[in-house]
This record gives sequence, structure tokens and C-alpha cells, in this order.
Amino acid sequence: MGVDAERPLLLVDVDEVLGLFMQGFGRFLEGRGLEFRVDRFALFQNIYRPGEAEHLPIDEGRTHFDDFFRLGCGDMEPAPGGVDALRALSRRANIVILTNAPGPARMARARWLARHGMDYPLVLNTGPKGPLAAGMAAQVQARAAFIDDLIPNLDSVAESAPQVSRFQMVADPRLRPLAPSAPDRHPRIDDWRQLRGAIEAAVF
Repeated sequence: MGVDAERPLLLVDVDEVLGLFMQGFGRFLEGRGLEFRVDRFALFQNIYRPGEAEHLPIDEGRTHFDDFFRLGCGDMEPAPGGVDALRALSRRANIVILTNAPGPARMARARWLARHGMDYPLVLNTGPKGPLAAGMAAQVQARAAFIDDLIPNLDSVAESAPQVSRFQMVADPRLRPLAPSAPDRHPRIDDWRQLRGAIEAAVF
């Protein structure tokens, strides 16, 4: 991954940070005759057959999830304000997209990012993001920041790279009241215009 060591580094997640993943996944499931109910801050436990009270078995939900990444992850709207914020930040910082996604989804995800004006270096990860974030932050002599929607990923970065500034962002308004947060450890800002200002204050 080529980055300018003299410029700050911004590591940015995709789903529910730059893209409205749950909305896109919900439309994909509807096309298969299923329902996605935003009952909790979860994924597979929110997939139902119409009229049923029990969610779909986890293994079946995971199959639909993998299919969405292979076939439908282009059908996702960008988070409001995210494209413009990254464009402005990229004038002074390295932007790297750090996402947990299945390997076969790389090309589809890269195409989605490019189509929406976010053609930045893309790194696919599995599991906790801290070790990889620490390695990338070590490549620059300037400050670094990490933006994600999930507390476990933010905690992982805090453990592996405590010098990296961390921000929680939850793009889908339906998920915001359901999402766990830890503002004492990771400031949470769900609006990209405000988040851009906080990132600038942290790394420039």
C-alpha cells in the first residue's frame, strides 16, 4: 500500500460509515422474499420470513450475506456527506478504506467505491482491525485516525494502536438508537460534516 509518510493517515470503514449497508442488504433480501427488520443492532438475527416471529437460522442468513457481497453490494447508497468529507480530507491526508468483507467481494466493493467518487486504496480485513491498523499507522510519521461503526473494532485499534484517534460513526438513522457506544473511549459522531471537523482537529 503506497502512502505519503509525511501526511496523516485516515482509515475508514465502509458499511454504515461510508455506505448504507443495512438499507441495501434489506432491499436485496426483499428481492428474495424475505424481511429485514431493524429490531436490534445485529445482522443475521434481523432476517425473517414474512409473518414469522423467529429469525432465519444463522447459517441461512450468512448465505444471503455472502450472496449480497457477491451479487448485490453495488446496490447501496453512500452515507450522506461522506463522499464530500473524504474528498476534502484527501487534499491533506492519506485515505485508506479498511473494511471487513469476504474476499470475493473485493472487485464489487472497489467498483462501488469508485462509482461514488471514493476510489481510495482498499484493504480487506477479517476479524479485529487493530493489528492491521497499527501496521498501517506505523507507515506514516504523521497522525492517524480510524473511523468505524463497531465498538469491537474501535476497541481493537485502541489496544493495538492507542496513538490512533478513533471515531464511531453510525450512518443509518434506524440503527443509531440501537448501536452500542462507548463515548468515554471513542467519540461518536453520526454526521459526516461534524465528523470531518473532528478528524481535522485530531490529525492536522
